[in-house]
Amino acid sequence: MKLIILDRDGVINHDSDAYIKSPEEWRALTGSLEAIARLTKAGYRVVVATNQSGVARGLFDLATLGAIHMKMHQEAAAAGGRIDAVFFCPHGPEDDCRCRKPRPGMIEEILRRFDAEARKVIVVGDALRDLEAAAALGCRPVLVLTGKGAETMRKGGLPADTLVRVDLAAVAAELAP
Repeated sequence: MKLIILDRDGVINHDSDAYIKSPEEWRALTGSLEAIARLTKAGYRVVVATNQSGVARGLFDLATLGAIHMKMHQEAAAAGGRIDAVFFCPHGPEDDCRCRKPRPGMIEEILRRFDAEARKVIVVGDALRDLEAAAALGCRPVLVLTGKGAETMRKGGLPADTLVRVDLAAVAAELAP
């Protein structure tokens, strides 16, 4: 089985410092849904791993988060792709949980549930915390320059062996030529 784990905001959809708080605010990045379709057709299981502290902050509830994810699933399917699962951390930074990236708990759970070997799993993110969570478990980190990616690249300090690609479409083109 081929498994790829994607961060959500800034990788699949536009990010916002004010948080994505409704399905109406969720807008796919150009080419991201087609990239998911390409990965799906190439036999990848596509899983999303996303920090969603807006829940802890009271900006939206779990039902709204579910509606946002339903829109993401539907738009990916309409493009010919499939998102096999969405894992999220609803906690805030002060909650000190294991699932909030950069801690590896969420990715660890994905690996367990999909019975995947970390060194064969690609994790795509736009923030250092995504890459750090991946590297902590021996997954293959890929930084995309969408979302906060260009700023993350500029700041440096990326885990060793991090690949850098312009966007999710470029990742998909490389993995599923």
